[in-house]
Amino acid sequence: MKARSVVMACAVLVGAAQLGVAQEPVVRLVHDEDNKQLVVVIGPVDLPAGAMVPEEAASPHQGGHEAHGAVFPEVTEVAIPISAYLYGFAYEVLDQDGNTLPTALLHHLNLINPDYQELFLPISQRMLAIGKETGNQSMPRLLLGYPVAEGARMVVAAMLHNPIGRDLPGVTVRLALKYVKAGRPWPLLSVYPFQLDVAFPAGDKSLDLPPGRSAWSYEASPAMAGRIMVIGGHLHEFAVSLKFEDVTENKVIWEGLPVTDENDQLVGVTLGRLYRKLGAKITPDHVYRVTVTYENPFQDTLYSGGMGVIGGVFMPSQNIIWPVADQSHELYVLDRRHYMREVDGRYDVIAGQAPATAAEHTEHRHE
Repeated sequence: MKARSVVMACAVLVGAAQLGVAQEPVVRLVHDEDNKQLVVVIGPVDLPAGAMVPEEAASPHQGGHEAHGAVFPEVTEVAIPISAYLYGFAYEVLDQDGNTLPTALLHHLNLINPDYQELFLPISQRMLAIGKETGNQSMPRLLLGYPVAEGARMVVAAMLHNPIGRDLPGVTVRLALKYVKAGRPWPLLSVYPFQLDVAFPAGDKSLDLPPGRSAWSYEASPAMAGRIMVIGGHLHEFAVSLKFEDVTENKVIWEGLPVTDENDQLVGVTLGRLYRKLGAKITPDHVYRVTVTYENPFQDTLYSGGMGVIGGVFMPSQNIIWPVADQSHELYVLDRRHYMREVDGRYDVIAGQAPATAAEHTEHRHE
């Protein structure tokens, strides 16, 4: 894994040199007070048309990150300049002249709060995770908002790639976080983001897809009681479904299905606006499972070809305060080292022998 990463990095740097523009992407946070937005800006960065694929990873149907030249802007920590409630986001990818480019250039963009823990694990809270199929999203700003405090830390981690087939110099990603300034009588309810990934608890989240149908799942219990108000997810090509279930009650809470365009290309995942039914109740004494299912139509394994993660908005029960992260916890440290790119690999690689408590919650089926 490490050797392949080094080869890919060298190939990307060579491609950037051929473009003739320095490969020094800048990540920053801009406060747009007029439009009441906090804007995360990544770039400009050069995206070469392609990069060398290591021979051992090559496949005629390669679906992983190695398929195109991947560029990783430096993981950057920024400070939120105001106290506010976030209620939506919109993002775009622009060329060096400000023209809109396909959002497929952004493989993923993660915003992470290192001071609070995740709902289902003692790792850093994922504030937002965006992929090409995420689309712009918004909650009713009078009703729901995610509280952030002035000076709060936010880590920005992203990956861009170039499936277009031509060099793209000076590409910029702009992510606008819509907010209501603190002190207003709205929003009425405070909500918080959460994630649950089939590849939890830490490490690379990509999956190798064997020929035929296969499924991955992960089980956990939440740190607190409350209600899931909105839920969505992230999938790759050949996904069949993404489920979130209450294992204790043997009940499906939500099932996300791939959304495709007229060319049968993946453009999204169905979104569950559970707040329309007052949300889905979640309690610490229940076990919950996320499951992703793929159908690989080829005879070859698609290395790093899949992912399966749900994310959404959670409203804690009354008077429950969101837990501060224990930054000395073994999983917290391992997860932070991974998203800061200090270590590379899947959980069993970066952690050695997986603890029984984590291993018993992870399942993979090949049907």
